[in-house]
Parts: sequence; C-alpha cells; structure tokens
Amino acid sequence: MPELNRVAPDFSLPADDGTTVRLKALRGQPVVLYFYPKDDTTSCTQEACEFRDLFPRFKRSKAIVLGVSPDPVKSHLKFKAKYELPFTLLADTEHAVCELYGVWKEKSMYGRKYMGVERSTFLIDAKGKLRQAWIKVVSKGHAEAVFEAVQALG
Repeated sequence: MPELNRVAPDFSLPADDGTTVRLKALRGQPVVLYFYPKDDTTSCTQEACEFRDLFPRFKRSKAIVLGVSPDPVKSHLKFKAKYELPFTLLADTEHAVCELYGVWKEKSMYGRKYMGVERSTFLIDAKGKLRQAWIKVVSKGHAEAVFEAVQALG
C-alpha cells in the first residue's frame, strides 16, 4: 500500500466514457479512489449506490469520485446505466493499478483461493498526496465516512 502523506502513485486507465483518466491530471481537486471487486454484485452495488446518493455532496466539495475494478469498460457501462451512477468507473483489466495500490490480494471463498480486489478506498488531496486509506471496507455506510474525510480536508 502507498504511504500516507506522500504523493499517490500516478496511473492512467480507460474510463467508462471512452477517455483515459490520469491521476496526476486531476490535481487541484481531492480524489476519492475506490477499488471494488466486481460490477453488479451485492456489496459492490451497495457501495456504488451509496457513493451515487452522496455524489451531490462530493461534487459540492469539489471532490472527484473514481471507482476502479478489473471489469472491462463494457461491463462498467452496463453497471453505470443500470444504477445511474454519476461518477467515473475505470477499467483496470490487467489489475496493474490494483497491484500498485496493494489491493490485489489472495482471497478465499468456500475454501477456494483466488486473486481479487480487496475492497479499499484512498483519499487523495488536491496536491496529489494520499491522506487517508480504508482497507477491507464494509460497504454499508462507507461512502458517508469517506465524505466526512473529504470535508475534513477543508
């Protein structure tokens, strides 16, 4: 995981709107970078919908919300449309950014081990520094906690 109070690792990823998002280009505004395992699954949908519902408040705080998963852009488009998500979803199909941020982990389900995203969120300030990290996130109520941290940035 990247160190707190240091410049967050830069990356470029394809976005759901066909553009490429580069983290460094977003300086000047806080960035909420949330990593989730898979589009349209129960916990991931709950988390996305909570960010959606709080999005007007994030927007008023000038914060950019970015969701990142290994799903391809096509999957993100369906997920975004189905739940009317107003923020950008990034496709990390090679999980390079997940690895860069230390969230690509060995997981276990029903005794089967596999590699996947450990639900995590990083708050990056307007100068590009990593200010807060939430690891092994529980979806319910998480977006509210992130919003409070964004407000605390000032």
